[in-house]
Amino acid sequence: MASKRVGVFGAGGRMGVAVCAAVASAPDLDLVAAIDPAWAGVELSERGVVDTGLVVSPTAAELVKVKAEVVVDFTVAEAARDNLVWCAENEIHAVVGTTGFSAADLEDIRVRFEASKANALIAPNFAIGAVLMMRFAELAAPYFETAEIIELHHDQKVDAPSGTAILTAERMAAASSDFAADPTEQVVIAGARGASGPGGIPIHSVRMRGMVAHEEVILGSTGQTLTVRHDSYDRTSFMPGVLLAIRSVFDRPGLTVGLDALLDI
Repeated sequence: MASKRVGVFGAGGRMGVAVCAAVASAPDLDLVAAIDPAWAGVELSERGVVDTGLVVSPTAAELVKVKAEVVVDFTVAEAARDNLVWCAENEIHAVVGTTGFSAADLEDIRVRFEASKANALIAPNFAIGAVLMMRFAELAAPYFETAEIIELHHDQKVDAPSGTAILTAERMAAASSDFAADPTEQVVIAGARGASGPGGIPIHSVRMRGMVAHEEVILGSTGQTLTVRHDSYDRTSFMPGVLLAIRSVFDRPGLTVGLDALLDI
């Protein structure tokens, strides 16, 4: 079977470099294009990706030239929206780890890919452990009276709360509608109780140098608490999920949201 031809948007960034390295190392995938206007003209080897011979290109036109079949996007929401429109129009499958999409964005993307021969998979987190964390929190939610979420990321992350934290709260709220109301009567410093997420579950965001991606869900009831936590210490933690998505997106028509759809959990 021929290797799948893969391109990467945001190839010069830290996540993009990690994706390029993972794809280049996979025997059934062929890295054929690296797209990033901020790093155009730079050889991937200068970014630590060896043995590809690729130079970063400034525009998506390179993907058509090299006949890419699927492209991975780890950019920012504004760029990713345009990239997804381009992929749908040019019938190239898309795997997206960029966060910050609104419900309206997702609906627009869904409509575009349902009308295209290409498919898209968007996941707020490609770490398999993070997907399991969300599932465990969802299973525990009906058995506890209170819950809060703390998400912690590196200081280059531009959106807050994280897409993973929002999705975690959505799934917990769908599993239980009986969480107790916040008893706080006086907020001394605005924001001290975090943001009120889906189901009224408080979400607290930390942005700190030295971190990568972490999330802690704390559930409590009388006399006990349960903490479910996931830590990504290195961007390589996301790569097994990214490679799974690349291999799977060909067989998932339209738009798929969340890596859990591929894990049968």
